[in-house]
Amino acid sequence: MIRILTDSAADLTPIDANRPYVYVVPLAVTFADGSTMLDGEISGDEYYTRLKSEKQLPRTSQPSPEAFLAVFEAAKEAGDQVVAVLLSSSLSGTYQCARLAAESCGFEDVFFVDSRTGSQGEGILVREALRLRDEERLPAHAIVAELEQLKQRIRIVAVVDSLKHLHKGGRLPAAVALVGGALGVKPVLAVQDGEIKLADTARGRPGAYVAMFKRMDKMGGVDPRYGYVLLYSDEKSVLSPIHHYMHENLHLTGGRVARLGAVIGTHVGPGCAAVVFVAKE
Repeated sequence: MIRILTDSAADLTPIDANRPYVYVVPLAVTFADGSTMLDGEISGDEYYTRLKSEKQLPRTSQPSPEAFLAVFEAAKEAGDQVVAVLLSSSLSGTYQCARLAAESCGFEDVFFVDSRTGSQGEGILVREALRLRDEERLPAHAIVAELEQLKQRIRIVAVVDSLKHLHKGGRLPAAVALVGGALGVKPVLAVQDGEIKLADTARGRPGAYVAMFKRMDKMGGVDPRYGYVLLYSDEKSVLSPIHHYMHENLHLTGGRVARLGAVIGTHVGPGCAAVVFVAKE
């Protein structure tokens, strides 16, 4: 049996997370008062309400090695293989932690994929891994070969209220945050080369959505075979313009809606609206 392992930063929906032989290892969030919670321990509404009230940005941390060890030792004992699809190594130490855990317990039947993305970008790779395992019946090494090709085409573009969370969390330099934080300006972000980058800016949220749609074209356009995912942090209503554009302008259906979990949400902050897709070949 091939087990599919990922981390909570993939923001899998409950349906995907509960599919057979899928294992999700949680990252953690630590608040200024020293309290720590695992990603997914509280509801999104509760988390974003607390995030807005925090004077200091919470710290996010990679999973413990023990969490990975538990998965690897169980697979080793059962004689199973593991395909591990993990958060971009440029954004977190999660990938390296998992590799070290496998080495420490002498588990060799694990195949790692540095997703070079996050959130539902990872989710797309996990779902494709499941399809290749369950429908195509491919062996683990062949699944990974396919994912390595697919990950090159995964795109994420987002509109956020501000860049202060990304700057405070060390994901954007001060100069970039200053440019994207001008009065009345809404930043457009993209995940490129495994990192979060400022892709564009526009006056007001409507202008930012237009810039987002143009950026999607520049990023290769949406391959309808893989659908797409709309992501939000605290307010689902911010997705309405994107939903309308995907249906009315691009004539695409089959989209999913998912919520940013605590780890990714901590860094992008409230007011995030994003689309995740696979670019055309």
